[in-house]
Amino acid sequence: MRPAILNSLFAETATLKGVGSALVRQITRLKLTRVVDLLFHLPIMAIERVQVDHIDESLVGRPIIAVLTIVRHDSGGPRRPLRVRAVDSGGQWVDLVFFGQSGAWARSKLPIQETRRISGKLDRYGQTLQISHPEISLPGEAMGPMLREPVYPLTEGVTNKRMGQIVGMALEKAPELPEWIEPSVLERHGWIGWRGALTAAHELNGEGKAKDRLAYDELLANQLALLLVRRDTRERRGRPLAGDGRLTEPMVASLPWALTGAQRRVLGEITGDMAQASPMLRLLQGDVGSGKTLVALVSMLAAVEAGAQAALLAPTEILARQHFATISKLVAGLPVRVAILTGRDKGKVRADLLDDLAMGRIDILIGTHAIFQEAVEYHDLGLVVVDEQHRFGVAQRLMLANKAKAPPHLLAMTATPIPRSLQLTAYGEMDGSQIDELPPGRQPIETRVMAVERLDEVVEGLGRHLAAGGQAYWVCPLVEGSETGDEAAAKLRAAMLKARFGGGVGMVHGRMKPAEKDAVMSAFSAGELGLLVATTVIEVGVDVPNATLMVIEAAERFGLAQLHQLRGRVGRGEGRSVCLLLRGGELSETARARLKLMRETNDGFRIAEEDLRLRGAGEILGVRQSGEAAFRLADPERTAKFVGVARDDARLLLDRDGGLAGPRGQAARTLLYLFERDAGVALLRSG
Repeated sequence: MRPAILNSLFAETATLKGVGSALVRQITRLKLTRVVDLLFHLPIMAIERVQVDHIDESLVGRPIIAVLTIVRHDSGGPRRPLRVRAVDSGGQWVDLVFFGQSGAWARSKLPIQETRRISGKLDRYGQTLQISHPEISLPGEAMGPMLREPVYPLTEGVTNKRMGQIVGMALEKAPELPEWIEPSVLERHGWIGWRGALTAAHELNGEGKAKDRLAYDELLANQLALLLVRRDTRERRGRPLAGDGRLTEPMVASLPWALTGAQRRVLGEITGDMAQASPMLRLLQGDVGSGKTLVALVSMLAAVEAGAQAALLAPTEILARQHFATISKLVAGLPVRVAILTGRDKGKVRADLLDDLAMGRIDILIGTHAIFQEAVEYHDLGLVVVDEQHRFGVAQRLMLANKAKAPPHLLAMTATPIPRSLQLTAYGEMDGSQIDELPPGRQPIETRVMAVERLDEVVEGLGRHLAAGGQAYWVCPLVEGSETGDEAAAKLRAAMLKARFGGGVGMVHGRMKPAEKDAVMSAFSAGELGLLVATTVIEVGVDVPNATLMVIEAAERFGLAQLHQLRGRVGRGEGRSVCLLLRGGELSETARARLKLMRETNDGFRIAEEDLRLRGAGEILGVRQSGEAAFRLADPERTAKFVGVARDDARLLLDRDGGLAGPRGQAARTLLYLFERDAGVALLRSG
């Protein structure tokens, strides 16, 4: 159960004084539903106001605070604002302007011949100095936050002042919590306690250090939860799977090329893990085309040699069917039964397949999320391979693991190179393997950047490429658009290119039915289509060696990792491959830097590090799955700076400081509940 000291923080925002149902609905749009959400809703900047006795032209455009005497009211009308004429102690006239207020309101708030302290931005309107909708207070009242006001992310209907008020009420409910950070880390960084840091971050008082401390807390909770998951996995008794080589050796010997040194090294790490009783939990990273599928197949064959079944989980039906075709070809002639299961399989075909799976007549099952649905039962599942790991949430991985009699070995793969800081935060419970060598025959891809104004030249060049028997991809960022808008749309582009090149042009996008998509992809793979116009549905896994030209339209709209993935669809055969990045006219500095890097390098790991710097973790990993907690306080820069320290601190807590039973461990329990690291919290129940 959550520690009682945190109960006030997990109360709903409606429990705060003056927060009614309308305000609750408004701030819910910002995902602020509980007191703790308000605490972590930090300001993005501050308004600095200058306090003046005399107003003059030099202050126009600046937020000011001044004591003024009210001279006259002009009540305005239905279409005119209320104007209140006031004067400072030096005789300078200033108009105070209010829209939607009445003369009665002015007489109440701003009585003639009385002084009021006015705060707002000084503007010029014609020959008149004015302040629109200023804040009003009595001259003797405390200044409070008026001189330096934090500015919060807002939503329609909620003013900054109101947001500041409800955040202030949330802060009053924040208790002093026991310290969970190792004392030497606190001292080295000069950090204050959690509650003090929270207050300082909201008041923008030494907020750099305060935000560092709060980001570190979140990273420490993340690392501690991952280490607890890792420790729990290690302590479970799984099933050792040691192959005897009767399937893997003839398959590898039949290949027209030798395994690379990197593939052999990684296979040693994987089979070494699988031979242990504790379940493997390993993340395999390999750049586009580095040969991960072959490594996965050898691993699955080793499991089959040991008498178990293996399952390969792919994020899309296209990729699942491609894996099935590739693997079936590689194991042809071996006594191995491979099957595929997707959401499209129905009726007797599906029932027969499920029966074969449950009876152990299928050795390797390949498919989409359909392979871990409730009705699917395995005879003896020993190894789970998850392709494009970041497309699946933790909950989905666990559902597949629950299909086994004993905890199965898990191999997760990704072709999106993951920077070290992100690997620690997202996959810190896993061991890592990396294929850092391309197989022989993979060609480097020449990348060029061209302005969209040269579209006619590109189409001419494409025509020559197709006439010579080549195949090409043309990628657009959106499915639909208008001819008058600036959207690059697959449907419009496909229509234009079909008009030019005839029936050899196909199109795929995410809204097509799977059967339609597969039919087009199959025709392209078979060489029946010369040009494939597509959205990013082709980003992962599609393998057509004869396709040596990639055109990416509106390339500035894509992230670096996505551009790199798309570019990896070419360069798979022996021919020279080219990737053309068509850019729009108006480029931001970020887009310019992105395209320049794509031109300079094919190194996916360098690209990933830069992508993290430019865009942040969430976009690199794609849409987050439910259950994959996003960081609210730790931005990419702070993550890179502190995640290694947090990892060491968490390990120290578990290995030296008495684990979760010691005094710091008790504080760490509170930390895990505060940041809702459920995976770690679930393991706490047993102590």
